[in-house]
Amino acid sequence: MLAHRLRPRALRLLSPLASSSSSTALVRARTAHLPQKQQSAFSRASHTMSSSAPAPVYKTCASTDAPAALGPYSQAVVHNGLAFISGCVPFDPATMRIVDGGAPSDAPGAIEAQTQQALSNLFAVLRAAGADRNSVLKTTVFLKDMNHFQRVNAVYEKMFAPYKPARSAVEVARLPFDVAVEVECIAAVINEQKEE
Repeated sequence: MLAHRLRPRALRLLSPLASSSSSTALVRARTAHLPQKQQSAFSRASHTMSSSAPAPVYKTCASTDAPAALGPYSQAVVHNGLAFISGCVPFDPATMRIVDGGAPSDAPGAIEAQTQQALSNLFAVLRAAGADRNSVLKTTVFLKDMNHFQRVNAVYEKMFAPYKPARSAVEVARLPFDVAVEVECIAAVINEQKEE
C-alpha cells in the first residue's frame, strides 16, 4: 500500500532525471536514508523511465608499478576530469613488503624510506589515471606518529618540488600493516587514458 502512495510522488521527484543515463545511481543516492519498501518504490519508478542501463559514472584505474590493491577497493577512480587516488602505503610493488623491512619507524632513515616509497607508489597510480605530481590538487597524509611530521615533510617537499598542493596531515592510531605513513590525493586528469 505504501508503494502505491509513493509512486506518483516518485515520478514527480524523478522527472528531471528521466533523460539521465545515471538516474538509477542517483535514485539510490537520494533514497539511501529511506526504509527498504520506499526505496523499492523509487527504484521501480526509475526503471520504468529509463530505457537503457545506466552508464558508469566513473572509471577505475590501476598501475602495475604500484602495489596491488590490498582489499575491495580501486587504486584510483576518475570522474569528471578528477582522479581520486586511494591511500598508498610504503610497499615495494615487487615484493609487497614494507620498504624498510618493518624496522621501527624511529630507526634512522625508516620514516624517510617509507614516505619516499608511499609517494613513489602514489605517483605511479597518478600516471595510470592520466595525472601526475604536477596536477595534484590535494593530498592527505596519514601518520602513525605526528612526531615524524618534520621528517615526512622534508621528503614530501623534495618529491613534490616546486609544486605545493593543498594538504592535510592527520595522526591516526594505526595504519594498515602497521606502516608509519599513508598518502592519498585528488588530482586533475591531464592525459585521459583510453579504455581497453
